Amino acid sequence: MSKPAVSSPPIDLDAVPCCTPMAQDRVPAQAAGVLAQAFKALGDPIRLQLMSMIASAPGGEICVCDLTPAFTLSGTTISHHLKVLREAGLVDAERRASWVYYRARPGLMRQLATLLAVEEPAVA
Repeated sequence: MSKPAVSSPPIDLDAVPCCTPMAQDRVPAQAAGVLAQAFKALGDPIRLQLMSMIASAPGGEICVCDLTPAFTLSGTTISHHLKVLREAGLVDAERRASWVYYRARPGLMRQLATLLAVEEPAVA
């Protein structure tokens, strides 16, 4: 036996909302894909810590030689995590001699921060 189909009532798009929306605009599909990839990259605790170290580095950049000793992971594992951050568009990398320097990409970081910024609802 199958259950009878249950239909939802139609949604009145012109109705006054019951509460103030958290965001003013919906994120466009293409931007949502980029932002989702960035959030996914930051979903790993090691990558989140790396991103924090890179974003807060004096002078705006940090050498991989300063990142690696901060963790009990191998250099290749740290390099893998940095590659994920780079491919997600969160950081730029520049090779100088035998070292690679990383810096945060402020544009994408601002977009993430804007998306996460939620204003306190007005109390009636």
